[in-house]
Amino acid sequence: MKQFNFPTVILYGEGSLEEAAERIKKFGFKKSLIVTDKTLVKVGIIERVQKLLENHGVDCEVYDGTHPNPIESDCIEGAHLYKKHGCDSVIAVGGGSPMDAAKGIMVLATHEGPLAKYDDAKSGDQYITNKLPPLIAIPTTAGTGSEVGRSGVIIIEATGDKTIIFHPTMMPILAVLEPTLTVGLNPFITAATGIDAFIHSMEAYFAPGFHPMADGIAMEGMTLVKNNLKAVCEDGNNLDARSKMLLAASMGATAFQKGLGMIHSIAHPLSSVGGLHHGFANALVTPFCIEFLEQTKLNADQKSRLELVNALFSDQSFHNKSLSITLKSYFESLGIDFGLSKHGFKTDQIELLSKKAFADVCHQTNMIPVNTEDFKNVIEKAM
Repeated sequence: MKQFNFPTVILYGEGSLEEAAERIKKFGFKKSLIVTDKTLVKVGIIERVQKLLENHGVDCEVYDGTHPNPIESDCIEGAHLYKKHGCDSVIAVGGGSPMDAAKGIMVLATHEGPLAKYDDAKSGDQYITNKLPPLIAIPTTAGTGSEVGRSGVIIIEATGDKTIIFHPTMMPILAVLEPTLTVGLNPFITAATGIDAFIHSMEAYFAPGFHPMADGIAMEGMTLVKNNLKAVCEDGNNLDARSKMLLAASMGATAFQKGLGMIHSIAHPLSSVGGLHHGFANALVTPFCIEFLEQTKLNADQKSRLELVNALFSDQSFHNKSLSITLKSYFESLGIDFGLSKHGFKTDQIELLSKKAFADVCHQTNMIPVNTEDFKNVIEKAM
């Protein structure tokens, strides 16, 4: 096990969970709310975590109602449970959904609703004035990187839109990258979450602005995904590769403080409208967003960035001079079946999806500015 600080304390590798229990005991928490989902309860991961914590004197309540794309009512129910049982801390166990829901729960446990009041796009962070509960994050997927992030993405039920809730103190105080917790992931979820980690780093690397630290982390994050994702899809018990994928996910989320881009702006409504897994949604549109960039007049630095990402795959048989083609072939090798129409979307939804994509803030740091018509064209090609 190793420890990193970015600035969240990150415990990395086999044995991290046991070490985390020792750390949590020293924090002096009396009662923690574990935020998770029913699948993780069913497979026994929550029982493992809960028993370990209780053996270290930390009492726990469990909220397992988180949806695959977390919704506002998840946060309302979780906050009610937090207050009812007098909890003093939150422990998120799961993929991005429980971690995002946990952050919404932290806000509603200490502030009046509705959650939409705290929409980051409307400067909602100014209303988060009370002290938030401390958060421990234990990811069971290697994708979102929410374990080192200061925001959560929640579907606000009044609008049906994915909404970013942000505050600097929302960042977990401890992230636990325990590879044994990810062993049971099926190849599809492994691939989709891993692709999400890759795209976090790639969009951060493409985002305009001077941030060489984020750029360096992003390049290493993409390299880790390229070198390890195929291995864990083929052998879920490969703990070394599982560990490195968890680290790549945290690195992607660290890097995207620089920004994201149009890929995420499209993926968000694909999830809120069509219920797609977030990483899978990202995968389905990435080649077409990159093709859009390739067909645009780019400056020398922008072209160089596309070429440098493409060069990561120069040792692969599917490598092509075009990054969009390279990535499409790479994702197909991981089991991604392209075509939004194959996954429940119809052409008459393109208008709605493009409007929602343009309303999403992520594209504000796209490599080049985009408009609603650009989104329409990309989504049409992705159909």
